[in-house]
Amino acid sequence: MVTLEDVAQQAGVSLATASRVLNGSTRQVGASLRAKVELAAAQLGYRTNVAAQTLARGASNVIGLVVHDLTDPYFAALADGAMRVADSQGLVVMVGTTHRDPEREISYVSALNAQRVCAVLLAGSRIADPHVTRRLREELDRYRETGGRVACVGQDLLGADTVVPGNREGAAALARALAGLGHRRFAVLAGPAGLITARDRVAGFAGVLAELGLPVPQIVHGSFDRDGGYAAAAEVSGATCVFAVNDVMAVGALAAFRDRGIRVPDDISVAGFDDIVTLRDLVPALSTVRLPLTDMGARALELALDAAEEVRVEPVAGEVVLRESTRGPA
Repeated sequence: MVTLEDVAQQAGVSLATASRVLNGSTRQVGASLRAKVELAAAQLGYRTNVAAQTLARGASNVIGLVVHDLTDPYFAALADGAMRVADSQGLVVMVGTTHRDPEREISYVSALNAQRVCAVLLAGSRIADPHVTRRLREELDRYRETGGRVACVGQDLLGADTVVPGNREGAAALARALAGLGHRRFAVLAGPAGLITARDRVAGFAGVLAELGLPVPQIVHGSFDRDGGYAAAAEVSGATCVFAVNDVMAVGALAAFRDRGIRVPDDISVAGFDDIVTLRDLVPALSTVRLPLTDMGARALELALDAAEEVRVEPVAGEVVLRESTRGPA
């Protein structure tokens, strides 16, 4: 491996001069010396060690991205959008996964503050625990006091620029669309009871059913993933239509119904929320509420990088997309 010392020796300059030319120092180097160093680097095939630069000068060109579950396509799409913006700005992204542990999220923010990253992006729902939310906000405040910038995708609870998905409104629109197909008996795979995103989607969906004078839906809680949807679907009884509060739960529900010999949509309809990219190959194609996930991740990082005195909150509307997994009851 070609080292910086090799380049300096080849160019006949000091190690410090070679470093200033190749590692982005603000100290000026004369044109002739710069040309010698650049020529030597090209001849030897030297490549700058970006990781070493980051450690040496603090992470001033690094973004800290904290998500709940990177294996979930929802968060993968948000991360992709943020990374596209970071790449366009010449920034490096460090990703941390909390596995939905709020203590881990707080620890990540503390660690990113210690690493002096230039911005932190938090993607994911808050939990309905004011104590935990207050502690996270305090940790973010400590980071911001040092000049750090913060943006979020989720609920507007942390005093930071936030991209807010229209969870309640999207679920309400979906309920109206499904009731319009003729369904009257619903079940909701509601996710964890303490997750605000799940709560908002349940509330929006159930609220419209109440407005329409329809029966209260069966509510089944479970984990916010494929296995949670699979397990929750096993408890559904008497419904002609199932709403899973995210797409990965809906995928689990489809598998559960298939394993039990229940045909979708012939025997029961199923809908989800998010419109994750992996739905493209799902059979039957899943009805859902589409969120522009990649754009949301990109916009959140743009807000973080575009410092402003006023906290900005940008709502994002969902779009109901009815596909083959739902149709009117037999």
